[in-house]
Amino acid sequence: MDTRRLILLCTFFFSLAMLWDAWQTYNNPQEATPTASSPASSSVPAAPVPVPSVDVPAPSAPAGAVPTVAPTAAEAETAAKGEIVEVRTDLFVAQVSTLGGDLIGLELTNYKATEDNSRNFKLFDIRHRYAAQSGLIGDGLPNHKTMFSALPGKRELSAGEDSISLKLEAPAVNGVKVSKIYTFKRNSYLIDLAYEIDNGSQKEIAAHAYYQLQRDTQTPAGESSMVSTFTGPAEYTEQGKFQKIDFKDIEKGSAKFEQKADNGWMAMIQHYFVSAWIPREKLPREYYVRSLEGGANPLVAAGLIVPVQVAAPGARLSHAASLYAGPQIQSILNQLSKPVEEGGIGAQGLALVVDYGWLTIVAAPIFWLLEVINKVIGNWGWSIVLLTILIKALFFPLSAASYKSMAKMRTLTPRLQALKERCGNDKQKLNMEMMNLYKMEKVNPLGGCLPILIQIPVFIALYWALLGAVEIRNAPWILWIQDLSSQDPYYVLPIVMMATMLIQTRLNPTPPDPIQAKIAMIMPFAFGVMFFFFPAGLVLYWVVNNLLSIAQQWQITRMIERGGKAANDAKA
Repeated sequence: MDTRRLILLCTFFFSLAMLWDAWQTYNNPQEATPTASSPASSSVPAAPVPVPSVDVPAPSAPAGAVPTVAPTAAEAETAAKGEIVEVRTDLFVAQVSTLGGDLIGLELTNYKATEDNSRNFKLFDIRHRYAAQSGLIGDGLPNHKTMFSALPGKRELSAGEDSISLKLEAPAVNGVKVSKIYTFKRNSYLIDLAYEIDNGSQKEIAAHAYYQLQRDTQTPAGESSMVSTFTGPAEYTEQGKFQKIDFKDIEKGSAKFEQKADNGWMAMIQHYFVSAWIPREKLPREYYVRSLEGGANPLVAAGLIVPVQVAAPGARLSHAASLYAGPQIQSILNQLSKPVEEGGIGAQGLALVVDYGWLTIVAAPIFWLLEVINKVIGNWGWSIVLLTILIKALFFPLSAASYKSMAKMRTLTPRLQALKERCGNDKQKLNMEMMNLYKMEKVNPLGGCLPILIQIPVFIALYWALLGAVEIRNAPWILWIQDLSSQDPYYVLPIVMMATMLIQTRLNPTPPDPIQAKIAMIMPFAFGVMFFFFPAGLVLYWVVNNLLSIAQQWQITRMIERGGKAANDAKA
């Protein structure tokens, strides 16, 4: 097998590996040890097992305590009657419904909508029926179908203020008063939620709190089918680690995930953005996922249940949790993952929601380096260019060895063609003659391929790092490239990339087989068309990488051919 054919195969399998990785990540998320998922027909999530040191009994399960069915037409009409309270901060506009006290809208003012740059991006949105819900499980306690009333207060974070709160009150039942308090902070996508329970009854209240994220199963608008990323629930526990839960498995009732733990969080992730419920205390908790309705646009709920401290008669207590709802910014997620004493909230593993595929261990440091470069340069496009140059310099010795091998093979092309003509259809004799020629000229036919194979994991990791970085979303480069996360509007970069691939093909040894030669000429067009639909940031990386490869290959090929010509002249 000649070196040119090996190189073509390497290129093909490299591209195939990237596409296969994207397909696998999207359709087969990581699974934990199989456990039975919560039955979809259950009206209340199963109770968590209490920790002996915490005097909390299993939650009561009155019918409808945790509603898990999608709203009917009548319920939708009721929801419309609930007051929508709008709270504005420096980072978003939040909409809270007095029906259930749910967070039903979240408009991120620093990010534009994917399909329309004139509007802000909405994470929680009625269009996807995407909302953050919560409630209490217990006799007479409010849940996400209870009608609250919003107390008067400020609705916009003013200059000089660090936080703003929204307090909702549920109707008192048997002397028990419950308030639901949202706290929004300046320069933070972390929202604190607290339940205040004032037990004015004559008996103890043993309750559990549930926190869930509800969403339909549709892919966010504007996502490219060529770079499909995962959308759906995700869970983290210390024993099960990070696990994605596929929508299809939830609908089938075959979802696999950790159901019980005393740590962790539950999230709903999509490309660039995430929402996650994070209980603050290390309490026993139960995770659940279930399909709420079928049809063309199914609805799914994913959440967790935690115990609330027992409220004695006349006692007043508070129970709190946090909701992160915003972009997957690595620095923020890493900070939240730290322990409380280090300024975080103990959300261990939260940074894993950034989808780097199966090469996270390589992609994470690559993106860290890209961030460092951008802090100096201040432009993500030029940062990608410089990062590509640094990676190319790192692998210069391997690339040089590869190009030297290809250059030597190029000088042997006329002799290989002569061997083919002399041996005719005798393939066995041709292969023997070729191997003898390689041995005599000290050329390794695999020398041009193996160094490339070593670099493939880094290239794939960089591909995923650029694909998953919300930091390059809406980030301009130069001239017509105003969003590195979107495809080139005029396809200039894909066309340049196609041209660079053609030049590389010309610099490579010409295959003696006419069919192989035709395939070599077709491949740049095939791959070029595929990159027409890739984000401009990814195509920019490949264009720069190809240009550097061409310069290096051209120089090495010229040196080898000059050396060969000089040797032949000396022999003559």
